[in-house]
Amino acid sequence: MTPIRFALSGLALAAFVGLHAHAAAGDKPVTVIELFTSQSCYSCPPAEAYLGELAGDTSIVALEYHVDYWDKLNYGRHGRWKDIWSSPEMTARQRDYNAELRDTRGVYTPQMVIDGRSEAVGSRRRAVSNLIDKARNDGAPRVAVTARTREDGGIDIDLPAAAGTTANVWLVTFVREHTTKVLRGENHGKTLTNHNIVRDVRKVGSWNGAAGAISVKDLALEDGQGCAVLVQDGEVGPVLGATYCPAGAGGAAS
Repeated sequence: MTPIRFALSGLALAAFVGLHAHAAAGDKPVTVIELFTSQSCYSCPPAEAYLGELAGDTSIVALEYHVDYWDKLNYGRHGRWKDIWSSPEMTARQRDYNAELRDTRGVYTPQMVIDGRSEAVGSRRRAVSNLIDKARNDGAPRVAVTARTREDGGIDIDLPAAAGTTANVWLVTFVREHTTKVLRGENHGKTLTNHNIVRDVRKVGSWNGAAGAISVKDLALEDGQGCAVLVQDGEVGPVLGATYCPAGAGGAAS
C-alpha cells in the first residue's frame, strides 16, 4: 500500500470509529429526548412523568423545555397560570424544530423531539418508544462525545476525528427536579414534578471533524442544577452525540 493510500484509509477508519464508537462494546447509542411542555397544559403532566422515567435511562439524555404560549390563556373561572419555568427562548427552539421536522412553525404540547430527527406527542409512550428504537438502530452517524471536569470547575468536551463532519456544540443547563403546586389554569389543584428543566442553551464551540477538546471554563451551577452537551448539525438539526456533564462540574452538588 502506498503512503497516500494508507493515509486515506486511516482517515476513513478514524471517521468510522469517531462516528460509530461508544464507550464500550454493546453500549446503546446515546439518544436525546427533548420534551416541550407547559405547566398550564392539561394534557402535559403524563408526558412530564414519562420524561422523568426516561431520565433514569443511562443511554438517554432527557431535557424538558417549558414554552410560554400557554401563559396568557384563560381557563374560565380558574383563570391563567404562568408556568414558572417558561420562556420565549424555549418556544423559539420548538418553533425551529417544527420548521425542520414538520415544515411548519406551528407548535403543540406535549411534544417530544427524538435526536433532532423525529417527533411525537410526548404522552404517547409507544410512539415515542418506537422512535427511540428507530434512532438507536437507523445507522445514522453518531459521535462518541465525552466530558471531563476541569480543576476550575469547568469541563473539557472531547470530540473524536470524523472527516467531513461539522456541527455546533451546545451546553444545556437544567434544574434536575422541581415540584410545583399549580393554583390556577387548566391544571389548578395539581402538584406537578418536573425533571431536567432547561434554563439555558448556549453555543460553546464548533466542531470541524478534527479530534480535539472544547474547554468551558465559565461554568457555574447552583445546587440542584446539572448540564448536558449536545453535538448537533446546525441550530436544530440531527443530534450527532450527547452526554451529561460529569459529577462536580460547575461546582454544584449532584
